[in-house]
Amino acid sequence: MGTTDVKTGEILFVKCVKDGIPNRDPLRDSDARRIFGEEDGRISLSDVSIKRDVRDYIQARFPDGGNNKNMGIFVRKEFTKDNKLLGRDNLAKTMLQRVGVDPKKTGQDEFMKVAFDARIFGVVFSVGGKAFNQCGPVQFGWAHSLHPVDTKYVQGTVVMPSKDIEVKEETGEETGVTQGTIWTTYTLPFAVFAMPAVINASIAADTKMSAEDMEILIEALWKGTLARQARGRGIQQPLFLLHVEYKDPFFRLGFLEEGIKLNPGEEAWLGSQPPTSLSEITLDVTALASRLDDNKDKIHRLRLWLEPQLKIQGNLKAEISKWH
Repeated sequence: MGTTDVKTGEILFVKCVKDGIPNRDPLRDSDARRIFGEEDGRISLSDVSIKRDVRDYIQARFPDGGNNKNMGIFVRKEFTKDNKLLGRDNLAKTMLQRVGVDPKKTGQDEFMKVAFDARIFGVVFSVGGKAFNQCGPVQFGWAHSLHPVDTKYVQGTVVMPSKDIEVKEETGEETGVTQGTIWTTYTLPFAVFAMPAVINASIAADTKMSAEDMEILIEALWKGTLARQARGRGIQQPLFLLHVEYKDPFFRLGFLEEGIKLNPGEEAWLGSQPPTSLSEITLDVTALASRLDDNKDKIHRLRLWLEPQLKIQGNLKAEISKWH
């Protein structure tokens, strides 16, 4: 796995969605999640939805655990041959057996070596009488939209009827359901979200999270968003990903997301028309850039990934990175 040299740091990830709701609230009839209330107008995404994108990407890229058999995903859905959903214990046993590890002889260290999401996000583990609870070094906050959002309730018709149609030979009369079923859903035309995360170097040492793990996590945030494929969740696009690493493992600026905003601004959208496309907005990073520059002596490295179509206001003195 290599040496563990993950530095304490922060991530600020901005993404957008078109024609869908990326994280629905079952308590609101599957409408968007609203933490701030209707009068505020913003909607939110849970950290669970973000981590699901990361896990799905890792599982798709490393279906067999990778060359070193250390990229397994513990929190996932898997079914038996007779279509039964595996529980936590059997998921762990299955994952360990696939990489040649005897689950009866496995402790926390062995499990962390094979489970990427356990090293990164932490885990509650219980297999064969062995149990442990490990906090993860990477903690995501909730993602909130950078502008008010007005969701719409829409409906349509599925052409295929829900039941077979029978025709009586004597009369030619059709019986049964002859129309398709009606579907209903909430949707939105466009929204931009900002999501923060923190990385703790001390906990990374405990879980054996490596620098390579850190790179793959950042890649999974970006590419996992691009790979998200589910009707109703919309077409999603990563826009801005900032990774800050600090020299002091016990220092953190915190709340980087409060240093960015969208222009023309909330006043232009409240009570009128929220933004409907990427071309209508500019991401203002002026306050964030100033704060980072004021603390440059505490920063080890500053890296930035950008979507070329995104308009930026302000000058972030960061290393511009690209995917190979």
